[in-house]
Amino acid sequence: MTVVRCQQKGCAGQIQDGYCDVCGHAEPRPLAATSAGTAPTATSGIRPTSAMTTGSAVTTGTGSSPLSRSAKGSRRSSHSSSRSTRKQLGAGLITLPDLPSTDPEKAVLDNPTVPERKRFCPKCDSQLKRESGFCGKCGQRYSFIPTLKHGDLIGGQYEVKGVIAYGGLGWIYLGFDKILNRYVVLKGLLNALDPVSAAAALAERQFLASVKHPNIVGIYNFVQQGAEGFIVMEYVGGQTLKQIRQERGPLPVAEAIAYIHRILPAFSYLHQQGLVYCDFKPDNVMLERDDVKLIDMGGVRRIEDTEGDIYGTVGYSAPEAASGPTVASDLFTIGRTLAVLLTEIKNFTTQHRFTLPSPQEDSLFVQQESLFRALLRSTAEKPDDRFESADEMADQLLGVLREVVSIQTGESKAGVSSFFGPDALAFESGHELEPIVADYHHLPQPLPDPADPGLQLVSNAGALSNISRRIMALRSVSEKLPKSRLAKLRLATSLAETGNEPEAEKIFEALEKEDPWDWRILWYRGRMRLHQNRAKDALPFFDQVYFDLPGELVPKLALGLSAEMAGNVDLAIKMYDLVSRTDPSLVSACFGLARCLHAKGQRKAAVEALDRVPHTSAVYLRARIEAARTWIRGDSPAPGVGELTQASAVAETLTLEGMGRFRLSSMILYTALDLVASRKLKADPAIYILGEPLEERQLRAGLEKSLRAMAQLASGDERVRLVDRANEIRPRTLV
Repeated sequence: MTVVRCQQKGCAGQIQDGYCDVCGHAEPRPLAATSAGTAPTATSGIRPTSAMTTGSAVTTGTGSSPLSRSAKGSRRSSHSSSRSTRKQLGAGLITLPDLPSTDPEKAVLDNPTVPERKRFCPKCDSQLKRESGFCGKCGQRYSFIPTLKHGDLIGGQYEVKGVIAYGGLGWIYLGFDKILNRYVVLKGLLNALDPVSAAAALAERQFLASVKHPNIVGIYNFVQQGAEGFIVMEYVGGQTLKQIRQERGPLPVAEAIAYIHRILPAFSYLHQQGLVYCDFKPDNVMLERDDVKLIDMGGVRRIEDTEGDIYGTVGYSAPEAASGPTVASDLFTIGRTLAVLLTEIKNFTTQHRFTLPSPQEDSLFVQQESLFRALLRSTAEKPDDRFESADEMADQLLGVLREVVSIQTGESKAGVSSFFGPDALAFESGHELEPIVADYHHLPQPLPDPADPGLQLVSNAGALSNISRRIMALRSVSEKLPKSRLAKLRLATSLAETGNEPEAEKIFEALEKEDPWDWRILWYRGRMRLHQNRAKDALPFFDQVYFDLPGELVPKLALGLSAEMAGNVDLAIKMYDLVSRTDPSLVSACFGLARCLHAKGQRKAAVEALDRVPHTSAVYLRARIEAARTWIRGDSPAPGVGELTQASAVAETLTLEGMGRFRLSSMILYTALDLVASRKLKADPAIYILGEPLEERQLRAGLEKSLRAMAQLASGDERVRLVDRANEIRPRTLV
């Protein structure tokens, strides 16, 4: 048996069970041994490593990675404002089963102990093996043994029922309020001999009592028992997300998003109060009936507090958290928690301590690209590249949830965008029979910032139909109100439309220096590339907007349009399909998907894409006409009997009048005649196309009739042409 000597200077003892049998010091361990669990220290609870500055390569369905912006200073204020009105778990998009109610006392642990992997010295952060004693490295006295037992009466009011859990700051006991006749939770110190933890508990008492939010556990009281203090909190029954995850494995995507989306308003509230949560993870969220709550406020601290303890859990905490937790570091922990609920992350505390697995490592991220991008943004290495607030993160996750549920259920779950207006194609007044082609003018426009100082003047300038006068007006607004970014963005866009791209680009560059995170700059740059017929060059700009706004549909629509115009049909189909399934009122996606599918010879799928256009849309009739035309288009493979009858059925249901109706009928009849006359189709008198048997003579008669009807509505040369064509097409006679 190998004898391990104590490494303490002047000690001749031997290491037994990890400790010296003479001086009691612990066996020295590598730093990696402390990589699990919650580790509080007074100055640097999260130790930086080289892993903080490295990340795995990112490859999404678009083959791209998010940009890394560089700028002086920070885009963040101390806390962000809230505009959230979300009040329901799953936002009404999904239904989650209620958890059965349980007897609170069934949660009491029979043998409460702190696992060895979670025992750390409160002073030097060394891992400890024993439940109590002195740290072998720094000599700090410690104890991880519960100090209360069943039946103890605390503060003359709270009867202890037993230990139910432990957290970063102490043991958690179930108690019963004998005065108010309700169960409560008593939280003491995990290490009752740790003065740092005691001070932190005192700080909790001073400000946590004022925290009032329906998704945050309530703080009732603070009581003293000898030298030890206890926080009295609301009892929350149910299960933690950690327990649910352990029992069921990775959760369904929609369910996991619903839990995190619902808890974000609690973070928004805390941040508005100038507080940060610090140590968020699945352990700290309780699902109770049809709602979720934060249940452990032990690590909460004020944002401006630079002296207090920093609490965090390795694998969840942000790279910069050791320097002081912020709103951004809170959002990092939320993103990591969502990732843990969804998938197994190998090397969670080592290789992927601050990074996510790539899509090559986890197929979930290939299937759910919008979700992956939301996770990438929330866990970005640089704080300024993350979401700016809990509300922004919640809004984007809600958009992702809408996509997920729409695809899973086959039912549209559209929502109102806070960033973009409606699809311009929905207001298209083109001719009914004109095919709808890929056109960037159909893309929705970004909504103006209501706080922009030039909003009204820019709106007035935008109403000018003469583009030269519009540019003059926008120049004037930009000069009078130099802080109006909206005026400069609209000026640059108008300049690009007149071909003055160099000046437009200079304006974009200046705006980017002021705020590299303004996605609108990327958006308008992408539009300018499309105006220049440089669709391939537009792709990276819209792709980055997709990274910045992963829950928004319009960036995906723009990405699909650019891909189609650049010849990347597969990417276009993917984006168009996602958009049109989630919100078919973005009709550009329906028409774009139909075009791309038909280009690949998928005629039936193309018609199904057009079927998504809502009945209430202004272009619904054009979609029906395009569906009929799609059935009979002569591309390979040539249409058959089934396609002809489908086109006929669609045409007969339309409310077309006059020239439009006869033109569509002529197209269908001419296609049928051509196929029968060329013997590509066998004549069949039992099959009718627009009331005419599928035979050459009858089809000629029907087409002649349609052409003559069109001639009666035409005039001049067009009328003569139609009459001549009718004469050519009419059936031959013996006379």
